Amino acid sequence: MNDAQSDSPAQSLSQSELAVACQRLRQVNCLNSLSATSIEERDIMRADVRRVAAASDYQMLGICADSLAAGKQALESYAAVLGYTPKLDPRTIEGAVYIKFNPKTGLCYADPYTGPYRGVLISCQSAEETDVNEMFGHLPLDLFEKQ
Repeated sequence: MNDAQSDSPAQSLSQSELAVACQRLRQVNCLNSLSATSIEERDIMRADVRRVAAASDYQMLGICADSLAAGKQALESYAAVLGYTPKLDPRTIEGAVYIKFNPKTGLCYADPYTGPYRGVLISCQSAEETDVNEMFGHLPLDLFEKQ
Protein backbone atom coordinates (compact mmCIF):
# COMPACT_ATOMS: atom_id res chain seq x y z
CA MET A 1 0.00 0.00 0.00
CA ASN A 2 1.36 3.44 -0.83
CA ASP A 3 1.89 6.27 1.67
CA ALA A 4 -1.23 8.23 0.72
CA GLN A 5 -3.37 5.22 1.49
CA SER A 6 -1.78 4.35 4.85
CA ASP A 7 -3.52 7.26 6.59
CA SER A 8 -6.85 6.47 4.98
CA PRO A 9 -9.89 5.62 7.11
CA ALA A 10 -10.77 3.18 4.33
CA GLN A 11 -8.39 0.67 5.90
CA SER A 12 -10.93 0.06 8.65
CA LEU A 13 -13.68 -0.78 6.16
CA SER A 14 -15.59 -3.97 6.67
CA GLN A 15 -15.61 -6.51 3.86
CA SER A 16 -19.26 -5.64 3.19
CA GLU A 17 -18.49 -1.90 2.89
CA LEU A 18 -15.66 -2.71 0.50
CA ALA A 19 -17.93 -5.02 -1.50
CA VAL A 20 -20.48 -2.20 -1.86
CA ALA A 21 -17.76 0.22 -3.04
CA CYS A 22 -16.53 -2.33 -5.61
CA GLN A 23 -20.07 -3.00 -6.82
CA ARG A 24 -20.79 0.70 -7.33
CA LEU A 25 -17.53 1.19 -9.27
CA ARG A 26 -18.28 -1.85 -11.46
CA GLN A 27 -21.43 -0.08 -12.64
CA VAL A 28 -19.53 2.93 -13.95
CA ASN A 29 -18.46 2.87 -17.57
CA CYS A 30 -17.53 5.37 -20.22
CA LEU A 31 -20.89 5.04 -21.93
CA ASN A 32 -22.70 6.55 -18.94
CA SER A 33 -23.14 10.30 -18.87
CA LEU A 34 -20.27 10.65 -16.41
CA SER A 35 -19.90 14.39 -16.60
CA ALA A 36 -23.57 14.81 -15.74
CA THR A 37 -23.44 12.91 -12.43
CA SER A 38 -24.59 14.81 -9.37
CA ILE A 39 -22.24 16.24 -6.76
CA GLU A 40 -23.38 13.52 -4.35
CA GLU A 41 -22.71 10.75 -6.88
CA ARG A 42 -19.26 12.14 -7.61
CA ASP A 43 -18.50 12.34 -3.87
CA ILE A 44 -19.50 8.68 -3.48
CA MET A 45 -17.43 7.70 -6.52
CA ARG A 46 -14.36 9.52 -5.16
CA ALA A 47 -14.79 7.80 -1.78
CA ASP A 48 -15.20 4.42 -3.49
CA VAL A 49 -11.98 4.92 -5.47
CA ARG A 50 -10.16 5.69 -2.24
CA ARG A 51 -11.67 2.60 -0.59
CA VAL A 52 -10.65 0.17 -3.32
CA ALA A 53 -7.20 1.76 -3.51
CA ALA A 54 -6.74 1.34 0.24
CA ALA A 55 -7.69 -2.33 -0.12
CA SER A 56 -5.05 -2.99 -2.80
CA ASP A 57 -1.27 -2.91 -2.86
CA TYR A 58 -0.97 -0.54 -5.81
CA GLN A 59 -2.99 0.76 -8.76
CA MET A 60 -2.17 1.06 -12.44
CA LEU A 61 -3.90 3.79 -14.43
CA GLY A 62 -5.06 3.78 -18.04
CA ILE A 63 -6.40 7.05 -19.40
CA CYS A 64 -8.28 7.57 -22.66
CA ALA A 65 -8.61 11.27 -23.45
CA ASP A 66 -9.33 13.58 -26.37
CA SER A 67 -5.92 15.24 -26.03
CA LEU A 68 -2.57 14.80 -24.37
CA ALA A 69 -3.25 17.85 -22.18
CA ALA A 70 -6.57 16.40 -20.94
CA GLY A 71 -4.94 13.03 -20.35
CA LYS A 72 -2.05 14.55 -18.40
CA GLN A 73 -4.46 16.54 -16.26
CA ALA A 74 -6.45 13.40 -15.41
CA LEU A 75 -3.25 11.44 -14.75
CA GLU A 76 -1.93 14.06 -12.38
CA SER A 77 -5.18 14.40 -10.42
CA TYR A 78 -5.75 10.65 -10.01
CA ALA A 79 -2.07 9.94 -9.27
CA ALA A 80 -2.00 12.64 -6.58
CA VAL A 81 -4.99 11.09 -4.81
CA LEU A 82 -3.35 7.67 -4.98
CA GLY A 83 -0.02 9.01 -3.71
CA TYR A 84 1.98 8.76 -6.92
CA THR A 85 4.06 11.23 -8.94
CA PRO A 86 4.21 10.03 -12.56
CA LYS A 87 6.66 11.41 -15.09
CA LEU A 88 5.13 11.32 -18.54
CA ASP A 89 7.16 11.07 -21.73
CA PRO A 90 7.59 14.68 -22.94
CA ARG A 91 6.84 13.96 -26.61
CA THR A 92 3.85 15.59 -28.26
CA ILE A 93 0.89 13.62 -29.58
CA GLU A 94 -1.89 15.20 -31.61
CA GLY A 95 -5.46 14.02 -31.12
CA ALA A 96 -6.82 11.39 -28.76
CA VAL A 97 -4.37 9.53 -26.50
CA TYR A 98 -4.07 6.52 -24.26
CA ILE A 99 -1.80 7.02 -21.25
CA LYS A 100 -0.63 4.09 -19.16
CA PHE A 101 0.97 4.47 -15.74
CA ASN A 102 2.39 1.61 -13.68
CA PRO A 103 3.84 2.87 -10.39
CA LYS A 104 5.44 -0.50 -9.65
CA THR A 105 7.70 -0.34 -12.70
CA GLY A 106 7.77 3.43 -13.03
CA LEU A 107 6.57 3.17 -16.62
CA CYS A 108 4.38 5.99 -17.89
CA TYR A 109 3.79 6.48 -21.57
CA ALA A 110 1.28 7.93 -24.03
CA ASP A 111 0.27 6.63 -27.44
CA PRO A 112 -2.22 7.80 -30.06
CA TYR A 113 -5.65 6.31 -29.43
CA THR A 114 -8.40 5.75 -31.99
CA GLY A 115 -11.03 4.08 -29.80
CA PRO A 116 -14.34 5.61 -28.73
CA TYR A 117 -13.80 5.38 -24.96
CA ARG A 118 -12.93 8.29 -22.71
CA GLY A 119 -12.13 8.10 -19.03
CA VAL A 120 -9.81 6.54 -16.48
CA LEU A 121 -9.28 2.85 -15.84
CA ILE A 122 -7.95 1.91 -12.42
CA SER A 123 -6.47 -1.56 -12.16
CA CYS A 124 -6.07 -2.51 -8.50
CA GLN A 125 -3.28 -5.01 -7.85
CA SER A 126 -2.81 -7.03 -4.66
CA ALA A 127 -0.69 -9.96 -3.56
CA GLU A 128 -3.44 -11.27 -1.28
CA GLU A 129 -6.58 -12.86 -2.75
CA THR A 130 -8.69 -11.20 -0.04
CA ASP A 131 -7.59 -7.74 -1.19
CA VAL A 132 -8.87 -5.98 -4.31
CA ASN A 133 -7.57 -7.33 -7.64
CA GLU A 134 -9.89 -5.75 -10.16
CA MET A 135 -10.19 -3.10 -12.86
CA PHE A 136 -12.73 -0.29 -12.61
CA GLY A 137 -13.79 2.25 -15.19
CA HIS A 138 -13.85 4.16 -17.32
CA LEU A 139 -14.24 6.74 -14.55
CA PRO A 140 -14.66 10.47 -15.27
CA LEU A 141 -11.48 12.20 -16.36
CA ASP A 142 -12.21 15.15 -14.07
CA LEU A 143 -13.34 13.18 -11.00
CA PHE A 144 -10.52 14.47 -8.77
CA GLU A 145 -10.11 17.93 -10.25
CA LYS A 146 -11.03 20.88 -8.08
CA GLN A 147 -14.45 22.09 -9.10
